[in-house]
Amino acid sequence: MKRMLIAVAATTGLLASGLTPLPAMAAPPLVYVAMGDSFAAGSLVLPAKEVLTCARSALNYASLIAAELEPAKFRDVTCGAATTAHFANPQPGIILGTAAPQYDALSADTTLVSVGIGGNDIGLVGLAFSCVNLLPQPVGTSCKATNTAGGVDKLAQKIDAFAPTYGTVIEQIRARAPHAKILMVGYPTGIRKGGCWPVVPVWGADADYLQSALTRLNRRMAEQASAHGATYVDLATPSVGHDMCKPIGTRWIEGLIPSALTNGLVPLHPNAAGLRNAVPTVLAAIGTQARL
Repeated sequence: MKRMLIAVAATTGLLASGLTPLPAMAAPPLVYVAMGDSFAAGSLVLPAKEVLTCARSALNYASLIAAELEPAKFRDVTCGAATTAHFANPQPGIILGTAAPQYDALSADTTLVSVGIGGNDIGLVGLAFSCVNLLPQPVGTSCKATNTAGGVDKLAQKIDAFAPTYGTVIEQIRARAPHAKILMVGYPTGIRKGGCWPVVPVWGADADYLQSALTRLNRRMAEQASAHGATYVDLATPSVGHDMCKPIGTRWIEGLIPSALTNGLVPLHPNAAGLRNAVPTVLAAIGTQARL
């Protein structure tokens, strides 16, 4: 609508001046491809699609954005358990079947791509479960102490070593979709400072370590997006105050015991509210707003 009004105004001005208007340049049709892992797929937020292969939600943020923008074509290839290796290679289904390489969804006429990936590459969910301690300190093992033994943060090193892969992903997308706007969508805030043991049974120092890993991964994604001409979408900032410690009705990401009342069945993953509330931020990065 905005483009149409601008074109009409320009044409009216030219006619009034006696000049012949130039033919209007039509914008290319919107072709949107969504790529990524379970956070992007909205795994098992109901209703779900392709449950046996990718457990992709019909209410993930890409689907909600497509409903807003009404693209000429929309290809959602987000998939639970995906790593960046599955962008170029087939992915075994979560239960059965095989998902095609996600790069296969790209084409020369693609104009918009959203990507949310990296957590599985660095073992983020495995880290989170390793931080669980059902008993108070010191009865148990600290995941922070384990990962920083000897004064070396092994997880930080792993994240930093992985970071250039984001740049590779951006360039591979651009090679297949040279005219596309590429959005690198970060991860939301997972847990508040100091945690909330025993509601989420992770000791305070370990909760901070877990969140610091997520923050570091987001930061590396943002750096690589900037270096390779893509747009970073920050979901961490708007989700502050909606972490897994919050009660039903406020939290956007589930804890270790998800609740069907939030429509979020996968532990440590976004629920329906988390996916829905990602939409305005992603749309703002695209350059539009949600319809009210």
